[in-house]
Amino acid sequence: MSNPWVIVTLTVLFIGLSAFFVAVEFALIAAKRHRLEDAAADSRSARAALRSSTELSVLLAGSQLGITACTLALGAITKPAVHHWITPVAEALGLPLWIADLTGFVLALIIVTFLHLVVGEMAPKSWAVAHPERSAILLALPMRAFMFLTRPLLHVLNNAANACLRLVGVEPVDEVDQGHTSDDLRELLRHSAQAGTIERESSDALLGALELTQLSLGELVAERGQPTAVGPGATVAQVRDAAQRDRHRRILVHTVPGQPPTHVVHVRDVLGLAGGDTITEVAHSVEVLPATMTVGRAFGAMKDAGTQLALVERSDGSHAVVTVTDVLSYLLSADDSGRRSAEF
Repeated sequence: MSNPWVIVTLTVLFIGLSAFFVAVEFALIAAKRHRLEDAAADSRSARAALRSSTELSVLLAGSQLGITACTLALGAITKPAVHHWITPVAEALGLPLWIADLTGFVLALIIVTFLHLVVGEMAPKSWAVAHPERSAILLALPMRAFMFLTRPLLHVLNNAANACLRLVGVEPVDEVDQGHTSDDLRELLRHSAQAGTIERESSDALLGALELTQLSLGELVAERGQPTAVGPGATVAQVRDAAQRDRHRRILVHTVPGQPPTHVVHVRDVLGLAGGDTITEVAHSVEVLPATMTVGRAFGAMKDAGTQLALVERSDGSHAVVTVTDVLSYLLSADDSGRRSAEF
């Protein structure tokens, strides 16, 4: 085959087919199933993409078969032709025949490999990863047609590959893992709210709940100073004064001078006591939580301990207070003031 136009046409065809198979492979792996399901109601291509995502191993076998066939075709047709074109040019430049032949071979290998790697693989891969659902829907129907025509061969290749996997203790899968990160869930909730499948208020509340799995106690109480506390042997009158001064219902109690608070007393527990009485009998131990703990875990720990208040221990040795009200305010409030409620 010496006609250069035929060679160029076949080269473009094989590189284009390789790009097609690479894009299909990465698009179906990266595509979000819920987006394909949304589009499937009005798109035959989206339904085809969904079907392909349920038989992933066969689809990958088809993609690899196509890529391999294109690679072999380029090596069998394009590389020898380019080699044949370059060698006379190198010889005309005065190079010995064997050096000209070697130069043509090396340059042909570099040119064909570059075109195949960059245009036929890297570029379509980047496009498919950047726009997975769009590329999956666009390419689904021709890929389904290819899989239909080559299915017997694909099943043979796929079964052989699966047998090799089982020999080393790996169980093959036929569907894309649909586990979602918190970022995926946030996007899904926002998309659902925009589509009207859930109410905006419900979406906001669920988004707030997701934040609790990442927000740390230290971040929640970052702007707070030292909590209101009384010293060892404090009297009821001192607790009342502290509560009235700082407008807090729960007052921390130091049992050892210079040490962090270990107990808490609620104002309602001292209402019937004389001002000179000590608060030993009405003070309760306080839960101490590290600032690195997530708000969600802290909420669970406070619930398990049956307490409404916990002491947050920062890395610098200072302390702050967090309450169940703080957590609920962060969950339900849309503004920063609600999220940083200092009422305790």
